[in-house]
Amino acid sequence: MRTMLFLPAIVLAWAYPAVAADDVSALLKKQTQAFSDAGQRGDGPSMAKMLDDDVVFFNEGGDQAAKKDMATPGSPQPKGITVKMTVEDWHCVVHGNVAVASFIDDQAMDFHGQPFHAKYRSVETWMKEGNDWRMIGSETIALQDDPAVATLPAKTLDDYVGTYVAAPDAKLIFTRQGNDLMASLNGGPETLQKAELRDVFFTPGRARIRKIFQRDAGGRVTGFISRREGHDILYKRVG
Repeated sequence: MRTMLFLPAIVLAWAYPAVAADDVSALLKKQTQAFSDAGQRGDGPSMAKMLDDDVVFFNEGGDQAAKKDMATPGSPQPKGITVKMTVEDWHCVVHGNVAVASFIDDQAMDFHGQPFHAKYRSVETWMKEGNDWRMIGSETIALQDDPAVATLPAKTLDDYVGTYVAAPDAKLIFTRQGNDLMASLNGGPETLQKAELRDVFFTPGRARIRKIFQRDAGGRVTGFISRREGHDILYKRVG
């Protein structure tokens, strides 16, 4: 009975002989870069060779794609646009014939002479199938950078000073300190607020959230909307 219990492990070890984790990591990093390069040039067949037939794949927009979707040849970048993706911040953990990798795709784009830069964090799972490693899962998110900062006069910053409430236990107090607007939630530490433009602020390092101030017909600030991923929480001005 003990022999039967150990047999699957013996078979698995024979089918997938031990390979140094560092070697597997280096191989998968090379394949990941090749996959990104193929995607930029619309080379679906090359991408498909690295995918399991039942891969679970989500891009940075939350869209799901099957292998057949990615295997179809795509269009190259339009004239005037060049894109280079570089795999960075690579981490890979190998569990026998399965490996989980996390990394950042650093995207450098030239858009008709204008530079554009973005970063995407991915977690991908690979499985060894015969002599090849194929992707069985991928999920990507777009990393948020702080937007350019607008400089507002002190008089405009004073418009936002006051107390705002979304609920009895959700109170934000804005104060001005010199040329800076500060915010404190429920009496906690103050955090710096930067203007993206008039009436739109963000906390540096937390660009997913915007504070969009509202005004009445006379121009007086009456509250603000805390917007994250397109959804709003309303704070009303009470003082």
